[in-house]
Amino acid sequence: MNHKSDPGGMTNLGCTKATWEEFVGHPVSEKDMRNLTKADVTPLYKRKYWDKIAGDKLPSGLDYAVFDAAINSGPGRAAKWLQEIVGVTADGAIGPKTLAVVETYPVQFLISQYNDARLQFLEKLPTWPVFGRGWHNRVSHVQSVASQLA
Repeated sequence: MNHKSDPGGMTNLGCTKATWEEFVGHPVSEKDMRNLTKADVTPLYKRKYWDKIAGDKLPSGLDYAVFDAAINSGPGRAAKWLQEIVGVTADGAIGPKTLAVVETYPVQFLISQYNDARLQFLEKLPTWPVFGRGWHNRVSHVQSVASQLA
């Protein structure tokens, strides 16, 4: 919830205090953060992450991998990883050009390459020694679920 080494600060359900305050438009307490529910954060996830990565337009499975990365590392970075994999301009916005090129690749290949790129990024973070094991487990789980969804 509030690990001293986490630069994101207080977090619950993948939502940082700063992100939640921005979404609701006012300061929130630690109690407010602890009381967040999935129902509370679902509209935030849709607007700030799912819609930003064009989740409705990505192939099944890949949508989940990119969405989870967007929550963890930001939608711009999540989009850029996908764009770099498929060889389009990595501008951080998944639009028609990116989507058209994505469709030319096998989805299982993209899921694998995407999660590899994500893990390589995470391994370079200075907080890897503290959070690396959890991040590795998270990316492995996302890879497994995404592959099943594809």
